[in-house]
Formats: sequence, structure tokens, C-alpha cells
Amino acid sequence: MTSPKFDFENVIRPGLPAPGGRWSGFPPFNFVGGHNAPESIPTSDLIAAMTRVLEREGATLATYNLESGAQGYRPLREFVAAKLGRDAGMKCTADDVLMVSGSLQGLDLINQVLLAPGDTVLIEAATYGGCLTRYQRLGVTAVGIGLDEHGMKMDELAATLKSLADEGNKPKYIYTIPTVQNPTASILPLERRQELLRLAAEYDVPVVEDECYSDLIWSGERPPAMHALDESGRVIFVGSFSKSIAPALRVGFVVAPWAFMSQMLPLKTDAGSGALEQMVLAEYCREHFESHVAALNKTLKQKCDALVEAVEANFGTAAEFERPPGGIFLWVKLPAEVDTSRLAKEAAKHGIEINPGAEWSIEGPDAKRALRICYANPPIETIRKGVAALAEVCREEFGVPKTVANR
Repeated sequence: MTSPKFDFENVIRPGLPAPGGRWSGFPPFNFVGGHNAPESIPTSDLIAAMTRVLEREGATLATYNLESGAQGYRPLREFVAAKLGRDAGMKCTADDVLMVSGSLQGLDLINQVLLAPGDTVLIEAATYGGCLTRYQRLGVTAVGIGLDEHGMKMDELAATLKSLADEGNKPKYIYTIPTVQNPTASILPLERRQELLRLAAEYDVPVVEDECYSDLIWSGERPPAMHALDESGRVIFVGSFSKSIAPALRVGFVVAPWAFMSQMLPLKTDAGSGALEQMVLAEYCREHFESHVAALNKTLKQKCDALVEAVEANFGTAAEFERPPGGIFLWVKLPAEVDTSRLAKEAAKHGIEINPGAEWSIEGPDAKRALRICYANPPIETIRKGVAALAEVCREEFGVPKTVANR
């Protein structure tokens, strides 16, 4: 006699996110996520680095954390500290660095230390979607600060901090992506960085600085990190190798003072982030990081230029955007009658995947008409064909643009 199938729905706790779907491969026009292009992965050099480091130090795999302690593989932490000193003006050592499984784990640890249900955080009104979903699940109120082409508006930040203070509501932190912001790609000028730190000091609020895209600047001219400008020790810095080397490696880092670091360590209960990944990155980056990123930025700029040209050609004046100075995303706003969440569903039927603005913004009506296009993964010709196909779907669904291929 066959037993009836067990029904897990009877035991699954309430309040979970919607169930995930089965993987069915990438669509023909994949403009979502933070993927790199296969040809941009330095496979041969990574293989050589892995061989060398395993021959030299492979025996340390016998112990958790590679005999480097809970903060991660020390040679990689030393590379990170030296790189941040050289490129971002930061004064830190390997002892200030925690290696994590992607920057998102770093943000999760920071949230675990700082946030409780009912707390308030200040964020850019358009920001990393992974943070927005986490605030919702944590029962935290995220208050959005408006952006312009230069990033977070300091007058709005000042007004919001004062308003909250008048209500007796002290934010737990200010979260910002100041350098190649996600999704807008803006770069916060030095004066605004200094003003943000002044306001944070005035209202005694810590700052979480997310710098995952700061290596991807076409000019190569990166502003000093706010961590470097801060003398009070209130800035927690988060970075990643996902965009500069490879996202599937899942290697990020957090730079924080020991008083905060010591609170994160007991919460990182995974027995250490991937060991091989850290070993290989340390070996590879020591010799190749700068030349690799320079070549990667050249490729990304070519793709960005192709995307901008395709959007201008196919959407014409219906598309509003700022030309990115770096990164892997274009943040586009369409006329008010376009609902990009609905557009995304219709586009998916045609093999086109985009990120609707509502997943990356709390800007209200502006979020509804916005979309984020990732251009790092597809070849240039695929970018051109995909944008043309997206414009056709948008015209059929919303009458925008009035005609396709405006020239």
C-alpha cells in the first residue's frame, strides 16, 4: 500500500517570502542581476594562482579559517587593507578587515548587530534591492533621501535628520552607496561626503558605506572613501570582489573598528567563508588586480556606450537617464503611464528580463516608472537587439515610445 505524500504546507511557518521557482536557464536578453561576462573572467590566471597557492599552503585546508582566525585568510585581508589605502585613502590594517561570503553577508551581519524591529534607517531613495527586502523582513522602517545626478541630496538628509530628532526618533544608521551608486551610478562629490559625515556627527548616527562598485570607474579617479574622511570611527565600510573579479566567488569584506568587529564575529556562524576562494583571490590579486580591472572597465564602458545608444535610438526622449561614469547598470525612467513591474512581466514573455524600479526604489511614483538595466553580461549585439525588443513590448503595452527606433 502506497503512503500518501507528506504535505509540507501544513508545517511551513507563516510570513515567508514567495516560493522560489526552478532554474530554467537565462533568457535570451538578460538585463538583471550583477553578472559579469564570461569572457571577462581571468580563468587562466585564476587556475595558475590556485595551483601555486595550493602547492604552497594547501595543507592549511585541514583547519577551519586556514590558520588565519575567524576574520578570514590573512593574506587576502592584507591585500584588501593595502588596496583600500592606495585607492580609497583609508587607514586600516588586516586586523580591521572581516572576509564575508559576498557583501550581502556583511550587510546582514551589520543589521544583526544594529537593528531591531521598529528601528529606523536612512537610505538613498533608490538603492540596493537586497537591503530593501531585508528591512521589510526585519520590521525596520527605511526612510528614503532623494538623489540627483550627484547622489544623495544633503539638504534632504539634513531636513530628515532634524525632523526625526524632533520626533525623538534616532536612526540606527545612514546607509549609502556613494561611489557608482546602485542603481543610479552617481558618484557623491567630496563636499557632500564631508557634509554627510558632519550631519552624522551632529546627530550621532553611524554610517554604513557600501562600495561594491567603486573599482568600476571609467576614468579610474575614485574619490576618497568616507571611511578615509571620517575621524570619529563611525563609518563601517563594505566591499566586494563580485563585480571586479567574479560574482560566483562570493567574496566580500567589511572594515570596522574592533568594538564593532567583535560583535559581528559571534554572529558569523558559518565556520568561515569559502577558503579556496580567498586563497586564490589573494594569490591572483597580488599580481593581476589592477591590470585586470583596467581591462574590465574598458570592456564595460564599450557595453555602456552601446546600451546608451540603443536606449536613445529605440526610446528616444521617452527615456530619462544620466550617462553612467562607471559600474554595470543604467537607471532609466519612462513616462508616468508606464508601470515597469507590468512591463517586466510582459517582457519576460518575450525572453527579456529587466529589474522594475519598485524593487530598487522607494521613490513612490518615480519608482513605478523606473527600470534598471544591467549591461555587464550580454554581448554588445545582444544589448542592441534586447533594447529594441524591449521598446517594442513597451510600445505595444503602454504606447511608449510612440514609434520604435527613433532616430
